[in-house]
Amino acid sequence: IGGYGGVSYTYPDIVRIKREDDEVTARDFNWIGKPFEAPVYYGARIWRWNPLGRFGHMIDFTHAKAIADPAAVAKFTGSHNGKALPASAPVKDVFSKLEFSHGHNMLTYNGLIRLGALFGWLKPYVGAGAGVSLPHSEIGYANSNTRTYEYHFAGFAGQGLAGVEIDLGRTSLFLEYKFTYAPYDIPLSHEPTGDLLVTDLWRQFSAWWRGEKPPGGRLSVNLASHHGIAGVMVKTGPAGAYATP
Repeated sequence: IGGYGGVSYTYPDIVRIKREDDEVTARDFNWIGKPFEAPVYYGARIWRWNPLGRFGHMIDFTHAKAIADPAAVAKFTGSHNGKALPASAPVKDVFSKLEFSHGHNMLTYNGLIRLGALFGWLKPYVGAGAGVSLPHSEIGYANSNTRTYEYHFAGFAGQGLAGVEIDLGRTSLFLEYKFTYAPYDIPLSHEPTGDLLVTDLWRQFSAWWRGEKPPGGRLSVNLASHHGIAGVMVKTGPAGAYATP
């Protein structure tokens, strides 16, 4: 069991917000991660290796961030509240907030394969997995008193990874690259003060179950990200169980 920190880069993508009476798209702007500003980039994981083989599995939670650069000039189409949007403008001129900063959260289950051992203690591995996206979204228009500020179930996510474990006995260090892909589809509820993950997700589920349409419409975006991470693991089983065949 262990934890890690890191950095990420998220590719630009088209943000779409659809309501019954209007539709907004924003494109060609950068997402920024701010990994060392609170809340920092972090992750936690549990992994287990088969002591008789090279295969393992892992539960991995990643807390990254994807924040629309407020100073970046984006291209817009559509209208909001009956007013046409400018063809191009800084993000901050249209959105007061457009970010997943508490954060771009993913919980995945992964299969792992060891690629042998170098010098007996340097152990490369690869893996892939899938799970769910649970972002904390903060979305609001400029010059508006409404915003959506809550956790969401945004859909499913996948990741591929490659890393190296530095075996120190009862502990290990690891360095890893991973690529994640998370297509978001979230309701803009105009809930201004989201509470906890469990209560926010229950409110989202209850509204869906009752067939309620979110007042702000629905936002969709595909977040594809590169991650570089480093962390430490503490082994909980017998010491002899971790020898690489």
